[in-house]
Amino acid sequence: MSLQGNLLGPEPTLLPVDPAAGELDRGTAAAEVAAAHPTSSLAWAVLAEAALDGGETIAGYAYARTGYHRGLDQLRRSGWKGFGPVPWSHEPNRGFLRALAALHKAAAAIEETDEAERCRVFLSDSDPAAAAALGVG
Repeated sequence: MSLQGNLLGPEPTLLPVDPAAGELDRGTAAAEVAAAHPTSSLAWAVLAEAALDGGETIAGYAYARTGYHRGLDQLRRSGWKGFGPVPWSHEPNRGFLRALAALHKAAAAIEETDEAERCRVFLSDSDPAAAAALGVG
């Protein structure tokens, strides 16, 4: 069930700025950034996406799962109660959402269909715009 647009649902969760984002934008290698900022979902998402694009499915799965769990920790610290919108339009949320999309793709690639479906639904429930932007349908 999607709570997006439900006036009685929880407020959107907005994560704080990820300090790793600036380093990645300046061209620092994602592995170096993840080592310096291991709580950064964005750094792990970038590693996952690169691994998946390079045909390294298991590495991509591991990176994505790490980014996903780091993001869940951040969401909970930001007041998220396990459901509700996580807007794609809020730039700091994108690291978590990208890690979730990468986990969906990696899980589907290894035929972990239950996990792939959970990730697809979670991404869509978080923000349908994220699912569309990240090609998860």
